[in-house]
Amino acid sequence: MIDTFLFDLDGTLLPVDTDKMLDEYFLSLTKKLSPLFDPHFLFKSLYSASMDMINNLEPNKTNEEVFFDSFLKKVNYPKEELDVLFEDFYLNDYKELGKNIKPNEYVKKSLEILKEKGYTLVLATNPVFPRIAILERLRWAGLNESYFDFITTYENMHFCKPHIQYYEEILKVINKKPENCYMVGNDVEEDLIAFKLGMKTFLIEDYMINRNSKDIVATQKGSYKDLYEFVCSFKEGGKNL
Repeated sequence: MIDTFLFDLDGTLLPVDTDKMLDEYFLSLTKKLSPLFDPHFLFKSLYSASMDMINNLEPNKTNEEVFFDSFLKKVNYPKEELDVLFEDFYLNDYKELGKNIKPNEYVKKSLEILKEKGYTLVLATNPVFPRIAILERLRWAGLNESYFDFITTYENMHFCKPHIQYYEEILKVINKKPENCYMVGNDVEEDLIAFKLGMKTFLIEDYMINRNSKDIVATQKGSYKDLYEFVCSFKEGGKNL
């Protein structure tokens, strides 16, 4: 029986082109730190450290630790001072990236229905950002953290998508079995891989990403409206076969 829904954020709950948003993010952060570093060098350093974080499979380091271990070696700058700059960026500059994003009406309705019916809800966004940035993007989607029982961030996770260990860690934290979960996302590779653990999957096609032209294997797929109609068909949490 299904009692838990995991939701991706970018391109799923948040109706955006993920690649475009990431480009804007890197450019904005590079501009913020440009008084300290050459922009080209900084962009390469940020990207390289991010990839080191995404590819890391050491279970004893959080994603945040992996990122800064890599980034600080490249830029050779005190972390305490960088922490201040990064926090200021997320509190101010970062907000500008979401000013033209319009929430999708079916997203909030879908979450409210599931929450009312007693389902466990997880924000299973790729944990490559700090919590402050993820909560900001939730606001862009017209949501807030109260909808979710657990939110993955780079502070509390040790793996990233598309590694299956990311989903295994979530299940361990929320104490759920994969066969009782639905993973909802728009990325064929990063989100649908949860199927390999035994989760059911729902592919959001509005902003679908399939960079490597993989075969699409999803339990369900459709638009935001289709997702809404799908969750409306569910009974009270834990009573669906």
